[in-house]
Amino acid sequence: MTSKKKEKYGLILDAAEKVIAEHGFHGSQVSRIAKEAGVADGTIYLYFKNKEDILISLFQDRLGDLVGMFNSSILETNTADEALRKICEIHFTQLERNVDLAYVTQIELRQSSLDLRKAIGHAVKPYIELIEHILQKGIAEGTFRPGLDTKLTRLLIFGAMDEVVTSWLIAGRKYSLAAQVDQTVDFFLRALK
Repeated sequence: MTSKKKEKYGLILDAAEKVIAEHGFHGSQVSRIAKEAGVADGTIYLYFKNKEDILISLFQDRLGDLVGMFNSSILETNTADEALRKICEIHFTQLERNVDLAYVTQIELRQSSLDLRKAIGHAVKPYIELIEHILQKGIAEGTFRPGLDTKLTRLLIFGAMDEVVTSWLIAGRKYSLAAQVDQTVDFFLRALK
């Protein structure tokens, strides 16, 4: 994709994030996304097949960015404890900074069709696998208890962070999401050791 096409693609995803967060997936028309992006309605279809494709691409793009941040940060850590803390810190901090993305990832995913949720699940998979890798590292280094079911535990950790963000949104963002990192990680570490 040329840089001009990448720029337009990014504008459309940014617009979709904002419109879907504000109006919900089902209440968001492609024409509204196009207007927010400052492009003609037909331009959307040069980049995406339909509205579902926009949402899937949004998840792939944004979660890809988060996984990139996680991977970079983990390189700076020495232990699995530190890596898990970094994951939680980035997860909460980034979603607190980008409330539109938080609404899309936390609320809209749950209201989508099963087929759409499955497609979005593929975008989430690298994140889940990264958590599993941290768990395996913790077991290998003796930080986490041996015999830990890493497949189940990765889902429990992801699900717990997911629920903390959802509760923060539903409560009207009346407190700092990032301030929940220490207690969340403390809970995880007590369960893992």
